[in-house]
Parts: sequence; C-alpha cells; structure tokens
Amino acid sequence: EGMKQLEKLRLDDFTKYKFLSGLEHNPSGTHACFVVHEANLEENDYTSNLWILEVSTGSSYQLTALGKERSFIWLSDQEILFAATRSAKDQERQKKGEQFTVYYKINIHGGEAVEAFRVPLRVRQLKPLPDQTFLLTATYNPKYKDLTGLDDEEKAKELKQREEGKDYEVLEEIPYWSNGGGFTSGNRTRLYIYDNRDQSLQALTSETMDVEGVELNQNKTKAVFPGSDYTGMMPLRNSLYLVDLESRAVSKLTPDEEFSYWSAHFISDELLMVRGSARQRYGLNENPHFYSLSTQDGTKTLLTPDFDLSMYSSVGSDSRYGGGKGVVQDGEFLYFVTTERESSYLNRINPQGQIEKVSQKPGSIDSFSVKHGQVLVVALRDLSLQEVYSLHDGEETKLTSFNRWVNEERTLSQPEALSFPIDADGTCEGWILKPVGYTPGQKYPAILNIHGGPKTVFGTVLFHEMQYWANEGYFVFFCNPRGSDGKGNEFADIRGKYGTIDYDDLMRFTDLVLEKYPEIDQARVGVTGGSY
Repeated sequence: EGMKQLEKLRLDDFTKYKFLSGLEHNPSGTHACFVVHEANLEENDYTSNLWILEVSTGSSYQLTALGKERSFIWLSDQEILFAATRSAKDQERQKKGEQFTVYYKINIHGGEAVEAFRVPLRVRQLKPLPDQTFLLTATYNPKYKDLTGLDDEEKAKELKQREEGKDYEVLEEIPYWSNGGGFTSGNRTRLYIYDNRDQSLQALTSETMDVEGVELNQNKTKAVFPGSDYTGMMPLRNSLYLVDLESRAVSKLTPDEEFSYWSAHFISDELLMVRGSARQRYGLNENPHFYSLSTQDGTKTLLTPDFDLSMYSSVGSDSRYGGGKGVVQDGEFLYFVTTERESSYLNRINPQGQIEKVSQKPGSIDSFSVKHGQVLVVALRDLSLQEVYSLHDGEETKLTSFNRWVNEERTLSQPEALSFPIDADGTCEGWILKPVGYTPGQKYPAILNIHGGPKTVFGTVLFHEMQYWANEGYFVFFCNPRGSDGKGNEFADIRGKYGTIDYDDLMRFTDLVLEKYPEIDQARVGVTGGSY
C-alpha cells in the first residue's frame, strides 16, 4: 500500500496524544493495570481511564470509561479498587468543601464498578491489609473540623466557614505554597487505618507529623515510612518510623541527624534497604545512596559508596502526564530509575549493594512494574510518544500503539548531535533540530531552548513544542550545560555560580551551532526555556 502523505505537526496535536502512567502488575503477575490520559480542552482537564494488559499475550483492553479514574490498587488478581467521584451529589458536596474519597470495586473481566466504601478524608495512598482493613495516608489540616458525627446544622456552619475562608489564607508555616499544590501551610500527610467492617478510622500519627511513602513488610504486619514531626518551619531532614500494625503503635527508628530519607523497603522483618542523602557536600540536590538499616537498632550501612547518579528520570519532555512508583520491590531486588547523560534507565540493586542495568535503550523510563522478574515499562523511545514495553534480557518488545499515528501521519525532525569539551569537566552534549522541509542554502530563524531545573536534562525524546517550531520553519537547538543532571554531583553542583559557567556553556554552544549551520539567520535567533 502507498505510504500515507505526512502532514506538518500541528500545535493542537498534543490534545490527541495519549499519556500513560501508574503501571502495576496484579499480585500473581498475570495482568497489569495502567492509566491512559488525554487532554480535555473543554474542561481544561484530562480524561483518565484504566486499561488492563494481559501479560501472556501482550494485548490490552480498556476497563473503565467515565474519564476520572486516575489512582487504583489491586485488591486481588481479579479485582481493582479505584478512587472516583461519580455521583453528581458527591461532586456537589466536594465543591462545597467536604473532603472525602469514594472507592469503587471492579472486576477486570467485566461488569460494572460498584461502590466499595468511602473515607471521610482526601486519601493520598491506600494499601490493603487483612480482614477488610486498609492502611492509608491522607491530607490533614487541624483548621478543618471533622465533619463525621456533626448534625446537619453544625455541618452547614462549618462548611460556610470554609467557604468564607477561601478569600484569604492565614500563613503560619514555611513552606506555605507548592507549585500545583496551592497553599500548604498547616497541611500534613497523616497515617490512618480504615476498617471497612465498621467504617471506623484511626489516626496512627500526630497532627504535626508529615508522613512520606509508606511500605509494608511481606506479611503485612509492619510498615515503615520516612517522616518529620514539626511546627513552624519544615526541616530539611527526616527520620524513619516503624509501625506495628497489630498493636498499631508507631516508633521512631532512626535518631535526629542531618539526613534525608527518600524511601525505605523491607528486605526482611529485621532488615530495610533505604535511599537517602546527608546532603553535606552538594546541598539539596545531592544524589542519594542506598543503605541497609537494621530494624532492631536503626544502624545504617552504606551499600553504594561509588554510586553517583540521580535516582529518577530527569529527561525533559512536555508530552507526559502522571507518573509511577520510584522504587519497586520484587523478590530480593529493588528496581529504580537513574538518569545517565541524556537518558534514563531501569536498574536493580540486591541487598549486598550490587547494581545492574535492566534497560539498555536510550530515551526515558516514565513508569515501571516488576513481578517475579517480569519487567514492564512505560517509555519514550526515539521520537515515539509513550507506549508500554516488556523487557526481557535487555530486549524490549513494544506492546501498545496508542500514539503510533503521530509517527505515521506527522513530519518530525530528527535530532542531530553536537557536543564540545568543557575544561577538565568533560563534555557538554547538545542537539539541533533542522526545520522540516529544510533546503540547503536557504536562510532560517532559530530558537535556543534552555532546560529548567537546572538539575534536569534535555534528551532525544519527542518534545512537542520543539517539534512544532521545527515544523514551523525554525532551527531548534538545545544542550545540557554544567548544572545539568546525568553526570554526577560535581557536574550538577553550580550553587553560587548560577548564570555564570552554565551561561558560558550555552553561549559556546550557540556559537558552535551558528558556525556549523550557516543557514541560520544570525539576526533572527530567539531564546526560550523552562523555569530555571
């Protein structure tokens, strides 16, 4: 058949892109669930639905269709629990300031979703325990009165106060604001146990304790979390806390010290593997290390003395939405993502601290799940948008084709690499996108794009706005100056030098590009970029 005539990438094509997130296997590894998001221009929001992947065949099908299903957990091999506000009455109540989360249960082999239970809190994380009980974290603020147990009159009075309070904020804490999170003063993430048998809710932590990611041991009798108990000003350090789920007692496992714990995972009931950083040499952005930690006495042992990479994907793209877990445990291994130069990769570490790379291809790993050694990832590869891939012995198999139409129907510009040496610090890598329809000898305007962070990286994955500019007749060029991620702490650390050595790298790169591509009209070079 004749090839389809390629058309220029359009500005609003991103409203048709599918963004994938939250990939997770069921307990036995026969199926996986993930979320598919798509922009909804009319609502200025995203529609999100759950999809199921059959691992043995690699085929997937849509499970939910109401457009608001973003977070889920597996209750069993066949059943999924997801949070959604489906009834108009519930939506109205939430608009008026009531805080609650409704959970629905659905079978992956069909049938309608039915309401399972509701929790009178804004739930953040939910983990099933035995006997219809759940361990959960939720947003808590002492300025909001608990509405459960109030009669209609008291409830109306409290909601009226909340409504009136929307016009101003009383700020008594630092930090008091977060990008995308609004005002946070007084907010804490609190740990609770919810019992569905009598709909009871028990808080396990205090009003001032802020709880980060909670992990359970194998038989769900214990939990561990990094947290900090504070008022007034949030500390830059935290401690680890152990929860005995049978007695529901919380105890502090590590002393107050200059250390920041990122996450903790049970290797056995006696042993944890933790990620964290003392931030002594490189400040807030210092790359973390892995440690083993005894649950008996809290002693820490450094497992990765020579490791110097960030443990997340820093690869920039404007074509993703939603994320996934940062660390996944499977058997004795912890799986995690690193950024190396301009790509991110999946790795695993064993309890002895040996690290091996699981994925080999350049690009970006945006979400992943591992069960019984079976690896699934959501990744950006070459100039393809996100798809689900399975990984086996370093080989990748593409399982979905949500965004194939972009490569089949639109013109895209292939990045051309250009790097140069910087002092003794190694090299600065950069890329150029030629204008689509480029004709040698013709003159073109150009755009220098600078990434945010500054500890992030540009890569060779699809970046919608840059591809759009190239389709509109611009040269587009971008690089990873000093201060960028992917090359260790020393390269990334430009505290006290912001806008100096990195500026020099950007200007040197610009001069090189202008020299190498004489078709660029030097009188028409613009600059734009990310937040930094």
